[in-house]
Amino acid sequence: MATRTYYPSSTEEKLIWFSLVWTYAYFAIGATYVVGCVVGWLVIMVAALRLYVDTSSQPKLSSVPIILWVWIVAMLVMLIALWVAHDLQDLGMCKTIKSSIGWAKGWALLALFLTIGALCDINPRMIIRACCKVSFYSLIFFLIGYLFSFSGMVGDLFVSPLEAIGGPGADFFKVSFYSINPETHAPRWRFFGPWAPSAGLLSCVYLVLCSQEENRTWRIWGITGAVVMCLACQSRVGMVVFMALIPMLVLDRHIANPKLWVLGILTIVAVLLLGQPIIEGILHSYEEIKQSRPKSTQVRAALEAIALQRWQSEAPIWGHGIVENGPKMVEFMPIGSHHSWYGLLFVKGIVGFIALLIPMVMTAFYLLTQIHNSRIARIALMLLIILTCYSFTENLEILTYLFWPALIIIGMALNPLKRKLLESNAPVRPKRANHVSRTEYVKV
Repeated sequence: MATRTYYPSSTEEKLIWFSLVWTYAYFAIGATYVVGCVVGWLVIMVAALRLYVDTSSQPKLSSVPIILWVWIVAMLVMLIALWVAHDLQDLGMCKTIKSSIGWAKGWALLALFLTIGALCDINPRMIIRACCKVSFYSLIFFLIGYLFSFSGMVGDLFVSPLEAIGGPGADFFKVSFYSINPETHAPRWRFFGPWAPSAGLLSCVYLVLCSQEENRTWRIWGITGAVVMCLACQSRVGMVVFMALIPMLVLDRHIANPKLWVLGILTIVAVLLLGQPIIEGILHSYEEIKQSRPKSTQVRAALEAIALQRWQSEAPIWGHGIVENGPKMVEFMPIGSHHSWYGLLFVKGIVGFIALLIPMVMTAFYLLTQIHNSRIARIALMLLIILTCYSFTENLEILTYLFWPALIIIGMALNPLKRKLLESNAPVRPKRANHVSRTEYVKV
């Protein structure tokens, strides 16, 4: 079978395609964060303009899934919580404007990319192919970085001057081939993420997406790149989630097989009968993983304890409004970092906590009801599982600029009309008069 080629024809597809396949070109100049934050707003503005010019080219508001409305409202609640907290804490207009811009580059992108997936005319196969290319480039990047580390050359190259436009910190604009693990003094790769554990998140997302590629060559290269990313970043959570995804992907195509359901029931019965030793074994393994980097584990625990204590005693409803650095015992890291939920409680209080919890739970339940007859729903559920697991070790909103392809796929699964079209053999985009869409997946 010849290599299948994609030709993005719409402006929205071109923006997404080139934002992905040129990832390492942007990383080379320290612009990954900027591109990731801007592309979602550009795509949604183009889609809005297209709707204004040609109302028949995009879905009507009545076709917007209810869960998508929940996400949109929830992220607006995040913004309201931010404004109220700033007012209660007397942080001033300048900090309020700065934090609002931060919201637009973080929490707002969650709803934005879900909307793009649910409503915009995007070919999911194009996103999967682009992710395979990025994963392949990551393999090449690792080989170059390994040569740098083997020869003793410095891994950190420079911090991009784009940092001047504002962002979460210098790590998001740093260009480097590798870094040094402070505990093991061994080279550790963060690829195009701000730190190594974020590469673990990306490796899991790319494993799921690249495994859906129908071209065997690209699928192999994509999965190989994802494996290398997972191993080279040395993320403990990344390795655990990565290994848990493998049986899910293997069994994905057989989810409707009755034998699988029988096997699942027998497994549940076995776990119930042998529950105690299994649970003890899991807990023991978990403790061993934590102790592999004891200093990091201690810092994370301290950050969580400080966030919880200050949230309860100082700002339980609306939070503190902004991120604050912790004391020396946590190496001055931001309070609530390394954990989306504790971070939300500290910055946006119980209001922000609930604003994320409700849409995530609703999305999980909805996808669970669709997995028996929809493969894209199963893919979306696996992606949501990855994000849920990482919400306990990372601040999701700060990394949205990296995992946004997963959000687009999840958004596609949330729209019943688009899901039916994607599950059928029909073209992803309906043909128009005197025009054949070039993004159709044509077998050669």
